[in-house]
Amino acid sequence: MKGVLTMTLRIGLRIGSLAGAALLLATAAAAEPAPVWVDQGRGWSGGARWDYYSRDQGSRIIPWKWIGALKQADGRPFLADSLTRYGYLPNERSPTPGLPVGFLVAKDKYGENLAVNCAACHTRQIEVDGKAYRIDGGPAIADLGAFWADLDAAANRLRTDPAAFAEFARAVNGPSTTPEKDAALKEAFETWFAQFDAITQEGLLKAKPWGLGRMDAVGMIFNRVTGLDIGPPPSFILRANMKPADAPVRPPFLWNAPIQDRTQWPGFAENGNSILALSRNLGQVFGVFGVFHPNKDDTHPLGFDYVSDNSGNFQGLLALERLVERIGPPRWPWPVDAKLAQEGEKIYSWRKDEGGCVECHGKWVNPNGTWATPVTPLAEIGTDVREIVNLGRVVSTGALTGASIPFLMDPLKATDAAANVLGVAVRGSILQYYFPGIRVDPKLRTGLVDLFAKVDGALPLLRPLVQQQVKKTLSDLRGAYPQPATALKPAPGYEARVLEGVWAAAPYLHNGSVPSLAELLKPAKDRVASFAVGPAYDPVNVGLAATQTKFNRIQPTTGCEDVKSGDSRCGHEFGTRLTPDQKKALLEYLKTL
Repeated sequence: MKGVLTMTLRIGLRIGSLAGAALLLATAAAAEPAPVWVDQGRGWSGGARWDYYSRDQGSRIIPWKWIGALKQADGRPFLADSLTRYGYLPNERSPTPGLPVGFLVAKDKYGENLAVNCAACHTRQIEVDGKAYRIDGGPAIADLGAFWADLDAAANRLRTDPAAFAEFARAVNGPSTTPEKDAALKEAFETWFAQFDAITQEGLLKAKPWGLGRMDAVGMIFNRVTGLDIGPPPSFILRANMKPADAPVRPPFLWNAPIQDRTQWPGFAENGNSILALSRNLGQVFGVFGVFHPNKDDTHPLGFDYVSDNSGNFQGLLALERLVERIGPPRWPWPVDAKLAQEGEKIYSWRKDEGGCVECHGKWVNPNGTWATPVTPLAEIGTDVREIVNLGRVVSTGALTGASIPFLMDPLKATDAAANVLGVAVRGSILQYYFPGIRVDPKLRTGLVDLFAKVDGALPLLRPLVQQQVKKTLSDLRGAYPQPATALKPAPGYEARVLEGVWAAAPYLHNGSVPSLAELLKPAKDRVASFAVGPAYDPVNVGLAATQTKFNRIQPTTGCEDVKSGDSRCGHEFGTRLTPDQKKALLEYLKTL
């Protein structure tokens, strides 16, 4: 197979085009052995899996012709090896042969673009005894930050090397390209690069990269919506709104997520119905290369046009949520010591001060059928606080100054919380999507807004009643609507999720700073200060194996002396005083969940 790959690489380099890239992609995908599919319930079929891997959600990374012509520093096509060098997984049934899981080619009014969906960061593969096991909905061991930085560097080389750009232009425009076509390509490329490079330089950490299996998704969502989307045209950039995305977390596992009453690690996002799901998923699209440029328009009931320049694929997002609802917790694929697991179940049910888990992680069902997701206060859990600190970011509201969702969210001030900007952007987009084509007389809209403001200000007790009626009306018309709120406020802690399938979610703590469950049951002062990251799995310690051969990546952490670092392994001292035999029994039981 190595000889075939070498021959294909030479052919691909000689072709130097999309055809060569596609040949490289297809051959790289064929070189990977098929994984063992872990049992995730009867509702999770092969057809659903392939749909989940490649359905469009609305992200738009880079024009497809451009990425096909782009080169790495060593001259190989950027798409060589199906991006497996970043940890992305082969998708044998990709509509575009060779693209990995979660990557696709999207076609819409923005042209033909390389795109990504939630499966890229939420599909896991582990390796035990030479076999690969695929776990859908699990946190990926992939390096989005390195992919992002390398793409920016590859694009920047075209700007500094005229010969490289000339070769790029021939690949994109064809051998019969003209100076006029090349000039138009150069202009379009510079426009794209200005945005992509701005968020790369301001957001990505150079001295302390996120690493494999971690990313600061919330930080980059804030950067994109407030820094790339609401500035003055034609660039739309508000560079001062972008900050270093220095609170990387491990992507959460997706099974059971649709029925939680809260999501996001700090638990600030309400959840539990299709519209709330659309809200959190649309925010995610905005963060991973989505296009969103709202415009002031007094003929719209909300005073802004949120969807005319918005790449969010609402139908695709709704379909993806339906698919995620079908993903069951993965079943442990190896033998379990049943007697030992029974002992562990007893320990699991103990109070948390005794070392048990159920008090925080039990399956508590709300009256509406959602699962309660408690947020453990920072003072109690003691883990890294960087993500919560960053949720308080304040930004210039740019083109969205004054935007509001009447009776649901107050008008944005010129300087406001980044979370509020995101909240208005998401809610406004969803409302306009569900009620398209509605127009009002600008004078009437202004008068109603003034009236609402006066009533709301004079009768503050009326707001909850109006909110309830608005919610009911929208619910009757279009299905359940998110619980109204005046702002997205960070919770003073982190969510404690139900632990079904937790064995497949290493590394642990929200920021991925502890490699295994066995290590998590040690006092923070005794946990390893750094560890190798990769797919090799340790079934005994339930987590990442100590030795990793696929990637040469070491994850450093800090201790309790610096819980604002984003990398602290401090906290979650629950269960640390159990005896070795009790810990062993508890781990055996956790395998069965």
